[in-house]
Amino acid sequence: MSAILNTSFASQPLFTSVSIAVHEASHSPLPRQRDDEVDIVPAGEGLGAVVTGLDVNRPLSAALVWRLKRALEDHHILIFKSQSLDDRALLAFATHFGPVFHSQADVPVLGSSDHAGVAPDVVPVSNLDGGYTGNGELRPHIDHQWTPLPSAASLLYAEEVPHKGGDTTWFNLAQAYSDLDEATKQRIDGLKLITYNPFVRSPGQTRPLYRTPDIAPLGHGFPHPLVRTHPGSGRKILFLATHSEVEIPGFDPKEGSELIASLRAHILQPKYQYTHRWQVGDIVHWDNQATLHARTGFDAAERRLLKRVSLAGARPF
Repeated sequence: MSAILNTSFASQPLFTSVSIAVHEASHSPLPRQRDDEVDIVPAGEGLGAVVTGLDVNRPLSAALVWRLKRALEDHHILIFKSQSLDDRALLAFATHFGPVFHSQADVPVLGSSDHAGVAPDVVPVSNLDGGYTGNGELRPHIDHQWTPLPSAASLLYAEEVPHKGGDTTWFNLAQAYSDLDEATKQRIDGLKLITYNPFVRSPGQTRPLYRTPDIAPLGHGFPHPLVRTHPGSGRKILFLATHSEVEIPGFDPKEGSELIASLRAHILQPKYQYTHRWQVGDIVHWDNQATLHARTGFDAAERRLLKRVSLAGARPF
């Protein structure tokens, strides 16, 4: 009976990008990448580590996948240099670390408006036709924080980069929480935070940093812990973006606004930062549960094309 079922399934063509990518990768003729071929060296800044000796097109040993997962928890971002791959290989590599993030059709995210409410598996982060985010500055944010199930991580692969600008800075939210004084930790423990969806507001519309009662909320809000627990490491994280529209439900608006402003100033300290100057072939894999990221602007006449795959996360706790 099982042989008949297998024959039947084998005759059906694959049509989803993830299925095709993983199927192709599982039949790769390339030799398996061993753990002892790869080095992971801290970047020497507020967070991050550089991974060398790895070709992401090759199958990965179980020991290497495990080591990379642990390194991401320790360093929050991993930087892979000099890679050359297509969208399918990027997807196949990304799925070693979790399932692909799929947005909810009723909660818009980057890229979802052009794809029936659900963002594509590979999102072009680009100022070119068919891409998203343009060439302007992007302030520090957490991808998908306003959704019911924010993404756990993302991988961003550089195919074209400008000569100047377009750098990305990541911020260490785990260390930022750890460095808070005990009184502040006790004050914010147990608080919820609503981060409002930036894609609901129209371009050019005022985007307040803290929603007060005189500002009508646009769209539904999903309260998540202001201090969340990392599901892998168990570390406490200050789950707060510095330039998003937020609100602490049930808190005095003036007190809430002042508290959030103070926490944001703390997060923005240089000691929590790593800035990446992109080169073609770079992949940066970051923990979206423990970091913020921001981008500098660049000349609109220059081309910038990066491909992003985001990984699914669970409800923050």
